[in-house]
Amino acid sequence: MMAANRLSFKNITALAPMVRVGTLPMRLLALDYGADVVYCEELIDIKMAQCQRVENEVLETIDFVAPDDRVIFRTCEKEKGRVVFQMGTADPNRALMVARLVEKDVAAVDVNMGCPKEYSTKGGMGAALLSDPDKIEAILKKLVTGVSIPVTCKIRILPSLKETVSLVQMIEKTGVAAIAVHGRFKEERPRHPVHCDYIQAIAQAVSVPIIANGGSLDLVKTNSDIENFRRAAGASSVMLARAAMWNASVFSSNGPVLLEQVMEEYLKYAIRYDNHAFNTKYCLCQMLRDKVESPLGKQVQAAQTNADISEAYGLQEFYQQTRDRLQARRDTMQKSSQPNRPVLDGDVITMAVRFQRREYPPQITPKMFLLEWSRKEKLEQPHYETVERSQDRAFQSTVTVAKKKYRSSLWEKSKKFAEQASAIVCLRVLGIPEGRIGEEDSGLVCKRKREERPEGQSKKLHVQEVETSEPAEGTNSERQHGTTPRARMKEFETED
Repeated sequence: MMAANRLSFKNITALAPMVRVGTLPMRLLALDYGADVVYCEELIDIKMAQCQRVENEVLETIDFVAPDDRVIFRTCEKEKGRVVFQMGTADPNRALMVARLVEKDVAAVDVNMGCPKEYSTKGGMGAALLSDPDKIEAILKKLVTGVSIPVTCKIRILPSLKETVSLVQMIEKTGVAAIAVHGRFKEERPRHPVHCDYIQAIAQAVSVPIIANGGSLDLVKTNSDIENFRRAAGASSVMLARAAMWNASVFSSNGPVLLEQVMEEYLKYAIRYDNHAFNTKYCLCQMLRDKVESPLGKQVQAAQTNADISEAYGLQEFYQQTRDRLQARRDTMQKSSQPNRPVLDGDVITMAVRFQRREYPPQITPKMFLLEWSRKEKLEQPHYETVERSQDRAFQSTVTVAKKKYRSSLWEKSKKFAEQASAIVCLRVLGIPEGRIGEEDSGLVCKRKREERPEGQSKKLHVQEVETSEPAEGTNSERQHGTTPRARMKEFETED
């Protein structure tokens, strides 16, 4: 039964699917400026079929995460009901598997049948499907009957108008909700004029909504041009790619917005939803176009992180505030689900602790205390192994001391903080001071060095010389009750 809120493709203006551009920040930006529907970039069915659906409570998104922890597709509540998932596929069964994976989180599913680039046509996908009508029919019928949301497709025109009309009429019979038509032949590129006469003839030959695409070069430069393109193509709706990529305010009926403001709004979305820095950089460079070699463009090109990009646009404060807010939310969720006590995870002792820089004097760190304690105990220097989580680029470190492993179960925003957190776990499990402000002087580090450095003094940290004789281990009470650091280490001994 057709739902009352089922997405309609009549009289709409849509953001076209664009590889590397149609990610969440750009889609939300287009919606803000007035787009009715937004398409994600083409995502290959084989990759999506391997993904796991994850509710990201920190970002408040739904993520489809690959086995290597890469987020392949990310969406959020703000675009639900208006986002179309476009897939690259040449297999009806795999197409259905992917469509069912995402159907609760998107408004419709689209099959790419028009992209002429090799990454799309290899394996019989994209424009390669245009020469295989039987496969087109099989894929679309499988989807239309197999999912509860609308199914659409996007094609290019064939060498003859007759062939094109015949193909579109066959597609209409599969039950699709709309057909997007890029008015160029497979071998043509954006520099070639769009064939509005073909789109017009197609629209007259079928009753299903036709979405005209391909007018960005010479037909659509402002919002008022969108309606002119729709009329020239005789189409029900219009889909914009490059015109929207260059300045998403083309969707706004209130007139164009300065590119600087558009880029800033895009970047805020990229920061808010932790968009990958290289994708953020790519999209901003596409917006800059001929200004990509300007001082701003060069700064963006040189950026390696979203923090670097934020600095280029003067958004350092927004970036830091957003990171702090997300980290606070992450901390709350992790602490509520994990006990702040030692837990044995395989051969690693874990605790839910985090390194807070403000809790320690500027020149003192837990790593320093752990290193000095290890030296005094004549143990090997602590060894740190750190991993980065691809999903959000957070870090987690494991420290090995006396053949025992320790780590925090919480993920940190930097490699250095992750190592400090693992050192804290080790120190707390063993009952060793960690150098926090207000902590009684343990003698592990010179008292003089615990005080603030005089102005101009070298930043190099100096620690107390190691004593030549091994000190007594623990206090008398600790030795009597077996609560010395060595005794605590034995608590977590495991078999080799």
